[in-house]
Amino acid sequence: MNKRHSFRSLLLVLLVVLMTVSIWPVSAFAYVPYDTNYKDSFGQLVWTQSAYNPVAALGRDIYVPDPKDPSKQVYSPLVQPKDLFIDSKDHIYIADTGNSRIVHLDEKGQLLRILDVKESPLKKPEGLFIDQKGDIYVADTGNKRVVRLDNNGKLMKEFKQPTSKFLPDTFKYDPIKLVVDKRGFLYIATLGGYQGLLQLDPDGNFLSFFGANKTEFSVMDAFKRLVYTREMYLREISKLPGSVASVTIDQNGLIYTATKEVASGQLKKLNIAGKDLLAFKDEFSDSVTTKSFGEVRFPPKDKLQKPQLSDLTVDRSGNITAIDSTLKYVNQYDGNGNLLFFWGGSSPASSNRLGVVKTPSAIANNSKNELFILDEENGAVQMFRLSEFGALVHKANQLTQDGRYEESEKPWQEVLRLNAYYTPAVLGLAKAAYKKGEFEKAERLFFEAGFVQGYSDAYWQIRLQWFQKHFGLLMNIVLIGGLALYLLNRFTRNTSWRKAWKHRKPSEIPLVNQLKHAFYILKHPLDGFAAIRYEGKGSMLSSAILFLVSAASFCVMRAGTDFMFNPSAAQEINLVTIFTQFVIVWFGWVISNYLISTIYRGEGRFRDVVYGSSYALFPFVLLGLPLTFLSKLMTLSEAAIFSFLETALIAWVALLMVWKVQAMQNYSVGETGMNIFLSMATMTILGVLIFVTFGLTNELKDFFYSVYQEVTIR
Repeated sequence: MNKRHSFRSLLLVLLVVLMTVSIWPVSAFAYVPYDTNYKDSFGQLVWTQSAYNPVAALGRDIYVPDPKDPSKQVYSPLVQPKDLFIDSKDHIYIADTGNSRIVHLDEKGQLLRILDVKESPLKKPEGLFIDQKGDIYVADTGNKRVVRLDNNGKLMKEFKQPTSKFLPDTFKYDPIKLVVDKRGFLYIATLGGYQGLLQLDPDGNFLSFFGANKTEFSVMDAFKRLVYTREMYLREISKLPGSVASVTIDQNGLIYTATKEVASGQLKKLNIAGKDLLAFKDEFSDSVTTKSFGEVRFPPKDKLQKPQLSDLTVDRSGNITAIDSTLKYVNQYDGNGNLLFFWGGSSPASSNRLGVVKTPSAIANNSKNELFILDEENGAVQMFRLSEFGALVHKANQLTQDGRYEESEKPWQEVLRLNAYYTPAVLGLAKAAYKKGEFEKAERLFFEAGFVQGYSDAYWQIRLQWFQKHFGLLMNIVLIGGLALYLLNRFTRNTSWRKAWKHRKPSEIPLVNQLKHAFYILKHPLDGFAAIRYEGKGSMLSSAILFLVSAASFCVMRAGTDFMFNPSAAQEINLVTIFTQFVIVWFGWVISNYLISTIYRGEGRFRDVVYGSSYALFPFVLLGLPLTFLSKLMTLSEAAIFSFLETALIAWVALLMVWKVQAMQNYSVGETGMNIFLSMATMTILGVLIFVTFGLTNELKDFFYSVYQEVTIR
């Protein structure tokens, strides 16, 4: 009886488990053939739940009347489709480039019609746009024109190459993508058009170029311009800015562009004046910095392969999603250009997997913020729908973007519960805490998120509140302390112990005097270094002590400087690595400087170079710790002061090194400059030689190991 009861209990438990599994949300077990990631403020890879799930592949079932027998239907697949557009009714339009036609599907992907403009046939169209009236604009690339069709597909107007004295003779009019604003103005991306988007009025008249990229100017280009003659420079290959690959427009009339073959500014969000709203002001200066877009999970095997963002779309929430035609990633950013997700997966060449796009050529979204990616190789449109996690992130981020920080707190908490490493959730909660006046919590969260400006703002408020609370006490301490010092000086001026201290004898311990000599060098550098050379004011022990203490102070500065001025402090810092780098640079300088001095009429001995180079580091000992402590009391509004003090410290050490060379080698000012220049060049050469030696050693080791494997196997 007991066995039968136990068996029934077991069956009941199994039944409950099966019922639970059957009613559990399908999305919890949904499998996607790609990984979704995020990169935090320090570039560290974070794995997240899937933001979008693949739903369907559309556009594969296209049948048209048989030309030989119109009563029959023949299969007519997409061939090298280049562009995709979804109108206000969520209807899907595809630029079927290989077939020189436009394919119109309904919201479910069912074929509605084929547009081929019989009165003026299309030729390899690569771009299209549908305005609010339903008029269809097609970038008819093969015919070098843009055509405007009414909603029935009838030709209304042609926009051929405009004539204008402002258009250069070298300009080629090959339209590939376009958008039309509410005024009817056209913004056309042309093949190789480095001047930017071609802006035409509704009548086709040229207005201007819009949203051009800047030419990248490297150090080598500056060097060439400095040393090349005009004839030599003219023979150089022209360095042109990147050409716009794609363009889209949002519901507010802002224009977005995607550019390939550039290192930064691959995505732009342009207002009517052509200003990039995704560029941001640097936190430490007034300069405008252009962001870099296009994410990479792991460095590709081919190091020459870099992200190439070829098309983009903007959803109703302002989120920007771009496709990478080279590495096959889908990258999604919010309206300010901050990364939300990126995803992608590999697929064997012989298989077709739902959700994996082999050759992405275009991307669009519908009114439900569903994504549609055009796969040129497979001739289909992959449809993606927001997952529960992705929808939650979008909701919370939209509230944050709208400034409703307190409302965003609960959604962000749920996101953080689902993924504790998703940094935007931490940042959203930090902004909510700041808005509610919880500045200490906000400071901690901004630090975790790696957001320097928010951390500084929160600390500013904490510091202000602390001063307001303790101002009276601080003033009393200052007044009482100042009065006490005045009275102490007044009543002890003629006492015996003050006179004895004033006329105290130098210490009889040589090491103490040698260490005190570092202070003398700060006031009289040339005489001080000369005294080390000719009067024995330094020793190996005192130099070693100063060097080690200086190295320790430098390590403390690098690791202890506050997060606001040293964002890497939020990560784990390897003090051994910092100390090793400091030692290598110092030894490289000592050896290089001594070698150059011996062949350049120098009088200093090797030990003089060692002693002097150690004493020249003394400002690190004197100011390193105070500067590190000061960084913890300042905010970004005082960044100019901190930067000046830090630069002054480095400059002080550098000047002491210069005076050391001049005094110990008995050089003139010109000879000192030449010696230092040659010493730096020697350091560079030594570094290259060491790098090459280690590289060859590793190669040689691998060679011998391969030979050993061959011998042992055979």
